[in-house]
Amino acid sequence: MRESTGGTRKRIQAVALELFTEQGYEKTSLREIAERLGVTKAALYYHFKSKDEIVNSFVEDRLGRMDELIAWAQSQPATLATRRALITRYADAMFASEQPSVMRFFEQNQTVLKSLAAGQQMRDRMMRLANELCRGDDSPAAQLRAALTLFAVHSSWFAVRAPHITDEERKKIALEVADELLSRIADAD
Repeated sequence: MRESTGGTRKRIQAVALELFTEQGYEKTSLREIAERLGVTKAALYYHFKSKDEIVNSFVEDRLGRMDELIAWAQSQPATLATRRALITRYADAMFASEQPSVMRFFEQNQTVLKSLAAGQQMRDRMMRLANELCRGDDSPAAQLRAALTLFAVHSSWFAVRAPHITDEERKKIALEVADELLSRIADAD
Protein backbone atom coordinates (compact mmCIF):
# COMPACT_ATOMS: atom_id res chain seq x y z
CA MET A 1 0.00 0.00 0.00
CA ARG A 2 1.30 3.45 -0.92
CA GLU A 3 1.92 6.06 1.72
CA SER A 4 -0.44 9.03 1.65
CA THR A 5 0.79 12.40 0.39
CA GLY A 6 0.30 13.83 3.89
CA GLY A 7 2.33 10.98 5.38
CA THR A 8 5.15 11.52 2.89
CA ARG A 9 5.13 15.23 3.63
CA LYS A 10 5.38 14.53 7.37
CA ARG A 11 8.29 12.12 6.77
CA ILE A 12 10.11 14.75 4.71
CA GLN A 13 9.57 17.32 7.46
CA ALA A 14 10.85 14.91 10.12
CA VAL A 15 13.98 13.94 8.18
CA ALA A 16 14.73 17.52 7.16
CA LEU A 17 14.30 18.67 10.74
CA GLU A 18 16.66 15.93 11.91
CA LEU A 19 19.32 16.94 9.37
CA PHE A 20 18.87 20.69 9.93
CA THR A 21 19.34 20.14 13.66
CA GLU A 22 22.32 17.77 13.23
CA GLN A 23 24.19 19.67 10.51
CA GLY A 24 22.59 23.10 10.43
CA TYR A 25 20.23 24.49 7.82
CA GLU A 26 22.95 25.96 5.59
CA LYS A 27 24.99 22.74 5.49
CA THR A 28 22.05 20.48 4.59
CA SER A 29 21.08 19.98 0.94
CA LEU A 30 17.85 18.73 -0.59
CA ARG A 31 19.92 15.87 -2.03
CA GLU A 32 20.91 14.77 1.49
CA ILE A 33 17.28 14.92 2.61
CA ALA A 34 16.22 12.80 -0.38
CA GLU A 35 19.02 10.28 0.25
CA ARG A 36 18.13 9.92 3.93
CA LEU A 37 14.50 9.33 2.91
CA GLY A 38 15.49 6.87 0.18
CA VAL A 39 13.65 8.85 -2.52
CA THR A 40 14.71 10.77 -5.62
CA LYS A 41 15.14 14.53 -5.58
CA ALA A 42 12.22 14.68 -8.02
CA ALA A 43 9.98 12.95 -5.48
CA LEU A 44 11.12 15.42 -2.83
CA TYR A 45 10.46 18.37 -5.18
CA TYR A 46 6.90 17.18 -5.62
CA HIS A 47 6.28 18.13 -1.98
CA PHE A 48 8.82 20.91 -1.38
CA LYS A 49 10.67 22.98 -3.98
CA SER A 50 13.28 24.27 -1.53
CA LYS A 51 14.62 24.06 2.00
CA ASP A 52 12.84 27.35 2.69
CA GLU A 53 9.52 25.70 1.83
CA ILE A 54 10.26 22.94 4.34
CA VAL A 55 11.08 25.48 7.07
CA ASN A 56 7.98 27.48 6.17
CA SER A 57 5.92 24.32 6.64
CA PHE A 58 7.22 24.00 10.25
CA VAL A 59 6.45 27.64 10.87
CA GLU A 60 2.96 27.43 9.32
CA ASP A 61 2.07 24.52 11.60
CA ARG A 62 3.28 26.45 14.61
CA LEU A 63 1.57 29.69 13.53
CA GLY A 64 -1.73 27.84 13.32
CA ARG A 65 -1.34 26.63 16.91
CA MET A 66 -0.40 30.12 18.06
CA ASP A 67 -3.39 31.69 16.27
CA GLU A 68 -5.70 29.27 18.09
CA LEU A 69 -4.14 30.22 21.43
CA ILE A 70 -4.41 33.95 20.71
CA ALA A 71 -8.07 33.60 19.71
CA TRP A 72 -8.78 31.61 22.86
CA ALA A 73 -7.02 34.17 25.08
CA GLN A 74 -8.90 37.07 23.50
CA SER A 75 -12.18 35.40 24.42
CA GLN A 76 -11.16 35.13 28.10
CA PRO A 77 -11.01 37.74 30.88
CA ALA A 78 -7.60 39.37 31.50
CA THR A 79 -6.87 37.58 34.77
CA LEU A 80 -4.03 35.62 36.31
CA ALA A 81 -6.06 32.43 35.83
CA THR A 82 -6.34 33.14 32.09
CA ARG A 83 -2.63 33.92 31.86
CA ARG A 84 -1.74 30.69 33.62
CA ALA A 85 -4.07 28.71 31.37
CA LEU A 86 -2.62 30.41 28.26
CA ILE A 87 1.02 29.68 29.12
CA THR A 88 0.11 26.11 30.09
CA ARG A 89 -1.66 25.60 26.76
CA TYR A 90 1.31 27.15 24.98
CA ALA A 91 3.76 24.87 26.81
CA ASP A 92 1.57 21.84 26.07
CA ALA A 93 1.63 22.74 22.35
CA MET A 94 5.39 23.36 22.34
CA PHE A 95 6.18 20.11 24.14
CA ALA A 96 3.83 18.00 21.99
CA SER A 97 5.06 15.38 19.49
CA GLU A 98 7.67 16.85 17.13
CA GLN A 99 7.67 20.31 18.69
CA PRO A 100 10.78 19.80 20.86
CA SER A 101 12.77 19.12 17.69
CA VAL A 102 11.26 22.18 16.02
CA MET A 103 12.18 24.29 19.06
CA ARG A 104 15.77 23.04 18.90
CA PHE A 105 15.87 23.83 15.17
CA PHE A 106 14.61 27.38 15.80
CA GLU A 107 17.18 27.87 18.55
CA GLN A 108 20.09 26.57 16.44
CA ASN A 109 19.13 28.37 13.22
CA GLN A 110 18.15 31.90 14.29
CA THR A 111 19.87 33.58 11.34
CA VAL A 112 17.87 31.49 8.86
CA LEU A 113 14.59 32.41 10.53
CA LYS A 114 15.46 36.11 10.50
CA SER A 115 15.95 36.00 6.73
CA LEU A 116 12.64 34.25 5.96
CA ALA A 117 9.21 35.89 5.91
CA ALA A 118 8.07 33.04 8.15
CA GLY A 119 10.51 34.25 10.80
CA GLN A 120 8.87 37.67 10.84
CA GLN A 121 5.44 36.04 11.11
CA MET A 122 6.72 34.00 14.06
CA ARG A 123 8.00 37.13 15.82
CA ASP A 124 4.66 38.83 15.20
CA ARG A 125 2.73 35.93 16.77
CA MET A 126 5.10 35.82 19.73
CA MET A 127 4.45 39.52 20.38
CA ARG A 128 0.70 38.97 20.08
CA LEU A 129 0.92 36.11 22.59
CA ALA A 130 3.00 38.30 24.92
CA ASN A 131 0.38 41.04 24.58
CA GLU A 132 -2.31 38.57 25.66
CA LEU A 133 -0.20 37.54 28.64
CA CYS A 134 -0.10 41.12 29.91
CA ARG A 135 -3.47 42.35 28.64
CA GLY A 136 -4.91 44.70 31.25
CA ASP A 137 -1.48 45.78 32.53
CA ASP A 138 0.23 48.11 30.04
CA SER A 139 3.27 48.77 32.21
CA PRO A 140 6.71 48.21 30.69
CA ALA A 141 7.47 45.73 33.49
CA ALA A 142 4.37 43.68 32.59
CA GLN A 143 5.34 43.69 28.91
CA LEU A 144 8.81 42.40 29.79
CA ARG A 145 7.44 39.78 32.19
CA ALA A 146 5.04 38.54 29.50
CA ALA A 147 7.84 38.18 26.95
CA LEU A 148 10.07 36.45 29.51
CA THR A 149 7.22 34.08 30.35
CA LEU A 150 7.27 32.84 26.74
CA PHE A 151 11.06 32.75 26.83
CA ALA A 152 10.94 30.55 29.94
CA VAL A 153 9.16 27.89 27.87
CA HIS A 154 11.52 28.28 24.89
CA SER A 155 14.76 28.51 26.80
CA SER A 156 14.02 25.37 28.78
CA TRP A 157 15.30 23.45 25.72
CA PHE A 158 18.80 24.89 25.94
CA ALA A 159 19.14 26.60 29.33
CA VAL A 160 18.20 23.58 31.44
CA ARG A 161 21.24 21.36 30.99
CA ALA A 162 20.60 18.78 33.69
CA PRO A 163 21.48 15.32 32.38
CA HIS A 164 18.64 12.83 32.00
CA ILE A 165 15.87 15.39 32.56
CA THR A 166 12.60 14.35 30.99
CA ASP A 167 10.50 16.60 28.78
CA GLU A 168 7.79 16.58 31.44
CA GLU A 169 10.26 17.73 34.12
CA ARG A 170 11.61 20.39 31.75
CA LYS A 171 8.09 21.65 31.08
CA LYS A 172 7.27 21.70 34.80
CA ILE A 173 10.34 23.83 35.55
CA ALA A 174 9.52 26.20 32.67
CA LEU A 175 5.95 26.63 33.92
CA GLU A 176 7.09 27.26 37.49
CA VAL A 177 9.40 30.07 36.31
CA ALA A 178 6.66 31.39 34.00
CA ASP A 179 4.21 31.46 36.91
CA GLU A 180 6.60 33.52 39.01
CA LEU A 181 6.64 36.11 36.24
CA LEU A 182 2.90 35.98 35.53
CA SER A 183 1.95 36.44 39.20
CA ARG A 184 3.52 39.92 39.06
CA ILE A 185 1.30 41.11 36.17
CA ALA A 186 -1.79 43.00 37.33
CA ASP A 187 -5.29 41.87 36.38
CA ALA A 188 -7.45 44.17 34.28
CA ASP A 189 -9.66 46.46 36.29
